[in-house]
Formats: sequence, structure tokens, C-alpha cells
Amino acid sequence: MNNPIKISPSILSANFSKLGEEVMALEKAGADYIHIDVMDGHFVPNLTIGPEVIKKLRPFTKKIFDVHLMISPVDNFIKDFSEAGADIITFHPEATPDISNTISLIKKEGKKVGISLKPKTKIEVIERYLDQIDLVLIMSVEPGFAGQKFMPEVLDKTKKIKQIIEKRKLNTEIEIDGGINFDNCIQAKQAGANVLVSGSTIFKENQGDLKKNIRILRTN
Repeated sequence: MNNPIKISPSILSANFSKLGEEVMALEKAGADYIHIDVMDGHFVPNLTIGPEVIKKLRPFTKKIFDVHLMISPVDNFIKDFSEAGADIITFHPEATPDISNTISLIKKEGKKVGISLKPKTKIEVIERYLDQIDLVLIMSVEPGFAGQKFMPEVLDKTKKIKQIIEKRKLNTEIEIDGGINFDNCIQAKQAGANVLVSGSTIFKENQGDLKKNIRILRTN
């Protein structure tokens, strides 16, 4: 089953001095999700935002908050991010000693579940859990910093996951994040991704015309 193409702008590339306005502008420009990267300086070598910022952003939009937790141990923070307003909570298998338990904790909070694969993480790590989750996030850069170059080698992984999902007749979304631009978004979609995360391209191309940039990513 082919899911519709969705665009999830990463606010890591937004103007942090006016995040509320930026989120409202993204909604007006046609974003499907709002992608929020949470980093702890431990699991990845960078620090970003915590649940309090998400809580403050929540009143600015009704769009789905697509929250990518790059923190460890992840289980300790699921309730906090759920209560702050996350709609989808995505975690890394390396950040938990028990993947099934983490999935259960997220579902207990009434949230959708995503699992993220770093470029070198094997599909086999999460294959058995695909029927329990809503989204697979393929990292096309090493997680930690915005503005990195897309790693085309992850496209094979994307294709294989798509094949498994189709074979099992699942409705799991495939999201791709890292260096997505107007050119490689075509390859990503052809490989099976239906949710495109993009930061720099959406906020900086065409003089920051958010609506135009989201439309190009969706239709290219």
C-alpha cells in the first residue's frame, strides 16, 4: 500500500528566536508534520530542545508533532514528551535495553510509535517490530547536526524496508531524514519513503519561500 507523500519540516533549521511564528508559518505553507529533533549531548554530540519548549510550541499549531528522540536512556523521557504534546515519538533501538518495552510505553501514552535507523544500523534490528509501529525513520546522515550531506547508500535500506512492509501488507510509514533537497527527494520517494524531513532546503531555498519549497519537495 502506497501512503501519500508528506513533508515534515525540521525546526532545527528554523529561527529559534521566533519558533512559535515559524511553526505557524509552516502550517500555513502546507506542512503535514512538524519535525522536532531532541538531542541530549550524550546519545548524539549535540544539545537541542526539551519537553518544555515543545509544550510552549503546542498552542501555535494543530499539526502533528513528529518528535525524534536522540536521547538515552529513552524510556525515562517518554512520559514527559508525551505530556508536552508529541504526537509521534520516534526512538533509536540503541537507546533502549528493551525495544518492546519502549514501544509499549509510547503506546500507553496514546502516541504513535517510530523507530529510527542510523546509517549503519541493520534492518534486522527492527524487522520483528514492524507490525507494532507506525513509522520507520531512515537517517540519511549521522544524527547530531543539521546541514549534513545526504548519504545515498541508505536508499537500498529504504527499498528493503519498503519491500518487507508491502510483503506483510502493513501501513507503516517510511520517513527519511538528512540532507534532503529538491534532487535527492526524488530518489528517496522512488526508494519507498513517503515522509520527507527537510530543514535547510525548506527554510533557505528560494529566499525562504516555505510554501514553494514544501510544494517542490512534495511534487518533484
